Amino acid sequence: MNDRSQPSRLTLSIAAVERDTGLSKDTLRVWERRYGFPNPERDGGGSERAYPLDQVERLRLVKRLLDAGHRPGRVVTLDLDALQQLADSTGDAAAQNPAPPTWDDAAVQDYLGLLRGHDLAALREQLVLDLARYGLPRFLDGLVVPLNRAVGEAWLRGHLQVYEEHALTELLQTVLRQALAQLPAHGRDGRPRVLLSTLPGEPHGLGLLMVEAHLACAGATCVSLGVQTPVWDLVLAAGAYGCDVVALGFSGSTNPNQTVEALLELRGKLPAVTEVWVGGNAPVLQRRRIEGVQPLDDLAAVPGAVALWRTRHP
Repeated sequence: MNDRSQPSRLTLSIAAVERDTGLSKDTLRVWERRYGFPNPERDGGGSERAYPLDQVERLRLVKRLLDAGHRPGRVVTLDLDALQQLADSTGDAAAQNPAPPTWDDAAVQDYLGLLRGHDLAALREQLVLDLARYGLPRFLDGLVVPLNRAVGEAWLRGHLQVYEEHALTELLQTVLRQALAQLPAHGRDGRPRVLLSTLPGEPHGLGLLMVEAHLACAGATCVSLGVQTPVWDLVLAAGAYGCDVVALGFSGSTNPNQTVEALLELRGKLPAVTEVWVGGNAPVLQRRRIEGVQPLDDLAAVPGAVALWRTRHP
């Protein structure tokens, strides 16, 4: 007889699964009701969810596919073998449609080799050298963007571990913050003043930091709140810091309905003169246009957005 109140194998709490997979607790509960997966056990007291490790592994792969643009309804109910096949075919499709070549194509492979070899000291040293050699804008567009793309594809195929991706992200953030600290300060004269953040449930901050670097190079003044700022706090911060623009980043796993609702709420609460810019790889940003919200197609569009703002506000 199967007693679900007494887990018979190693399990993780819902908080641990959230940290491990990047899927929020609310998402896990909704999927449990809607799709019947995950199907957690209960702890000894019968009140807390306890997730077996095989379910956690499936959830990790589901998260990879969501980040690659797949919809939850298609992937959540698939078994592990089907998920792996879909991940492989998704990686093959990405390889058949590569990004335009850049100066760093060979360097990307060298970086991946250092990452797989766990030589973080050499990895950081090479990042610093390339930053000094090429300057911040070209370093971002020519190296960081394709490197992140390559890491994402390797992670999707299971060729990189989560901890390896996280290690690279932390190194990149450290190097970029040091580069930003060395840029000349523009003070209140550096317009537009841009408030940067993500909405609750969006924990990815590297893209936000890359946008900040491009804005700073274009002479804008940045006020970064980090990640996961509630809508009302964004409104209060924009007023308190005298910001001209609120810029938000989104990843591919963003819930489309929640994103649209939050952007509509934000646009309605901000003064009309305060612009809202959004960017990232969430498909809903391109599929659903919101009046008064300007989508930026990619990182390279940031300087143009700054220039356009200045023509409207001489």
